[in-house]
Amino acid sequence: MPTESSTVADIVVQRLCDAGVLALFGMPGGGSNLDLIDAAGRAGVPFVLTATETGAAIAALAQAEITGRPAACLTTLGPGVASVVNGVACASLDRAPLLVFTDCYPSSANAFAHQRFDHRALLAPVTKWSATLSAAEADAVMIEAVERALTGPSGPVHIDMASDVISVIGRRSAVISRWSSVDQSQSSVGRTTHDSGLTAEHWRQVTESTRPLLLVGLGARAAADTAAIRAFCREHAVPAMVTYKAKGVIPDDDPHFAGVFTNAAIERPILNQADLLIGVGLDPVELLPRPWTHRQPIVSINSWRVDEAHVPFAAQFVGDIAAGLDAVGGRLSNLEWNLSSVGEEVASQRRLLDTSRGGFTPDHVVRIAAQAARGVRVTLDAGAHMLPATVLWPVAEPHGMLVSNGLSTMGFALPAAIGAALLERDRPVIALTGDGGLLICAGELLTATREGLRVITVVFNDASLSLIAVKQQERNLTPAGVALGEVAWCALAESLGVSAHFASTEAELEGALRDALSRTGPSLIEARVDPSPYGEILRAIRG
Repeated sequence: MPTESSTVADIVVQRLCDAGVLALFGMPGGGSNLDLIDAAGRAGVPFVLTATETGAAIAALAQAEITGRPAACLTTLGPGVASVVNGVACASLDRAPLLVFTDCYPSSANAFAHQRFDHRALLAPVTKWSATLSAAEADAVMIEAVERALTGPSGPVHIDMASDVISVIGRRSAVISRWSSVDQSQSSVGRTTHDSGLTAEHWRQVTESTRPLLLVGLGARAAADTAAIRAFCREHAVPAMVTYKAKGVIPDDDPHFAGVFTNAAIERPILNQADLLIGVGLDPVELLPRPWTHRQPIVSINSWRVDEAHVPFAAQFVGDIAAGLDAVGGRLSNLEWNLSSVGEEVASQRRLLDTSRGGFTPDHVVRIAAQAARGVRVTLDAGAHMLPATVLWPVAEPHGMLVSNGLSTMGFALPAAIGAALLERDRPVIALTGDGGLLICAGELLTATREGLRVITVVFNDASLSLIAVKQQERNLTPAGVALGEVAWCALAESLGVSAHFASTEAELEGALRDALSRTGPSLIEARVDPSPYGEILRAIRG
């Protein structure tokens, strides 16, 4: 614990430890970062050097999602802050509690213009709160920062630190941290007092429903919520769809699994059978930006109130998710779902993505990798390969698939895999990425090598921004700005200490996966794919 002679850096790190932060990620500068890294090391919190500031934020974000606790990254002033914005925006739109520490000039350096701009103003649109540390208020600021990051919807907060403050003796706050020794993944942090929000008319709709359908989102991934949802489905024989980020809340092989919900075309045959939609932890930030055209009433059960501009919730139950499900379940009777029929429809969805043609196609890569790495956590980059992966890769537990959904940023899969692999070093993590996405963060291969992580990067190589190319074709536009050029991925990986394999056939991929899964360090598999099915897959999923 901090003592009366503790520096501000010591106080900050102690509050990070109290909140459950397991590592600091970033690219340090020469100012306050160094004091924070030193204090963290003395407290047993490792610093993980990443190749980019965005990679640092995404690696931390992955840890926050998996643990349910805050995670932290740091940057130097000026260019470091400018570079971290994409990762912070990802945490914002994916509702991840992230503490972002940035170096800043001391107040005595007001005359300096070099590398100076308003950090708080730049980060304001993608953070929940911002503060500047002072010796007198550092402890209180940290307590509030953690609370704000965790309060639903969770998200990033920003803390500016000057070198002339971080190293001086700080003052402990009289406030006792409510986060000490708390497992945030099991706690009720961010949950509001129960507010049913349901009128007599809404309860009538619930009571009269014969085919309610759960739409499970990112706000329902905590262990207690997952248990409540699974119990609800079993007790009432009700099916549930999951968003990308909620995959695993209902396992893909569970009889109540009704597929993935994105507000696209592929899920409509099942949705159209429902007479009531129940969003459980569903946040509209997860959905495709398309008009909501579903005719059924939809109600929300969530630990925070969500915006109704996109999804016209008839009512919102705000509070404990298990309590909300119990209240709804007590009104249900005479339900008419045929779960076998739902399962057949889900199987039909998967068959739609089977290109059944010659060649080494992306859907075959996903199926083979999923079979070889059953039970392995997977991270997905944005891009055309993500479409078959989200449908075809089976997930059995929450956070078994990590994906940038709210922001849908490229360059996500590899740093997210690094953050995940650091939590369980004996467990491999597979990162599925396009070649365009990997170009954005290829330097993180060296991070995986330096940390000795079992990260297996599968790069879908077609030398193109394939999803954009498909959209150009759909609009009859001349292809432009989508050809990446050839990259010798295996040579690049090996130059960074990563074991590399090339695969252009199913047999080569199977062999590469066997070798990669047997290794204790990082591997890369360059899968040279035929991109021609992407248009067909996109139309099958999104319409």
